[in-house]
Amino acid sequence: MSNGFIFYRGPSMLDGSPIIAVATGLDRGSRNGKTGGELIQTWILRDDMAPHDAVKTGADAAICGDCPHRGRVEDGRNVARSCYVVPHQAPLSVWRTAQRGVYPVIDPCDAADAFAGRLVRLGSYGDPAAVPADVWACVLAGVAGKTGYTHQWKTPRFAALKAFCMASCDTPEDQREASADGWRTFRVRLDGEALHDREITCPASAEAGAKTSCDACKACGGLTAKARVNIAIIAHGAASKVNAFARLRAA
Repeated sequence: MSNGFIFYRGPSMLDGSPIIAVATGLDRGSRNGKTGGELIQTWILRDDMAPHDAVKTGADAAICGDCPHRGRVEDGRNVARSCYVVPHQAPLSVWRTAQRGVYPVIDPCDAADAFAGRLVRLGSYGDPAAVPADVWACVLAGVAGKTGYTHQWKTPRFAALKAFCMASCDTPEDQREASADGWRTFRVRLDGEALHDREITCPASAEAGAKTSCDACKACGGLTAKARVNIAIIAHGAASKVNAFARLRAA
């Protein structure tokens, strides 16, 4: 169990397809420079097909819902994808390990013991809304902090995620709507786009000088985080992803 486990195996709350939620990095945490080295990673994956195959066919709706960064399937291939996660890399590795039976399946309350006092990232890949909210409430009961983001904030039945997740917003209008509905927000903005009232630049971002890391900041934990401001970051990463985001905004 030191390397990982499955804490949910069942239907997706988004479309009913079979999914798994896997925790990894219990012994070492993340190697990501921005997120830091102490975050336990959680991966939300289709249980019945490899992540890159799900993306190619559009079956990733089971774990990503209507996220606009999924892209769209045309003539048997995915186009206009702006998601920064590369499905055939870390998600595929986790999925293959799960399919080999390496990760034990444990009760969420037992997962809570493993997570106690640690920092947890909800959905290193996949939207936390795909997993039942009561599972998250159980596994996160004793954590020292968490980060989580959901694009499903417009759907009332996912309102319980306000406690753990930021509303992922891609436009100024999204941010205002989500904030008015009681969500704390995390907005991706274009370079030069102004911050809103009660919105700050992500302290771990390049534009803020990478003053901290996610595991030290812990601001992106929804309404149960100590922070009360909303967060914004300039679209970043590979140029192709930044350009895809710009095209998405222009559409």
